[in-house]
Amino acid sequence: MDLYDLAPPKGSRKARKRVGRGEASGQGKTSGRGSKGQKARSGGGTPPGFEGGQMPLQRRLPKRGFTNIFKKSWEVVNLHSLNVFSEGEEVTAEVLSSRGLSRPGKPVKLLAKGELRHKLFLVVQGASAKAKAAVESLGGTLAIRPLGGKGKGKGDQGLGL
Repeated sequence: MDLYDLAPPKGSRKARKRVGRGEASGQGKTSGRGSKGQKARSGGGTPPGFEGGQMPLQRRLPKRGFTNIFKKSWEVVNLHSLNVFSEGEEVTAEVLSSRGLSRPGKPVKLLAKGELRHKLFLVVQGASAKAKAAVESLGGTLAIRPLGGKGKGKGDQGLGL
């Protein structure tokens, strides 16, 4: 068997309907849309959620909840995921994002899930008390610093750090 012998199974592929190619084709003139009316027009048809003129469900139900536009969203990194780094290495938010452990440009918070095996020098934007204790018990250091590393600048105003 060669590459040119490969073909889909009989009946699994169907040719698309070519409409508007003359009366003899069986799909000429109105192209299978009937004559006149909303559905015969281009762009015709009802929008999603339309219920025939009845008040749609999304408008019948009350609006609920609230979205805080000033909410801080953190990239959570657990202790066990830091074991990919070698001992004594300096780990920052930029290093974490380059290794795929967090998304770039977002503040990183270190949590104490799992176990750290060796000492590291960490610079993150937040950490739990247990995570800080775990890092320092191995002889490492944990510095909490806003993104960018130069204090609060113009780019850090929305983070509320």
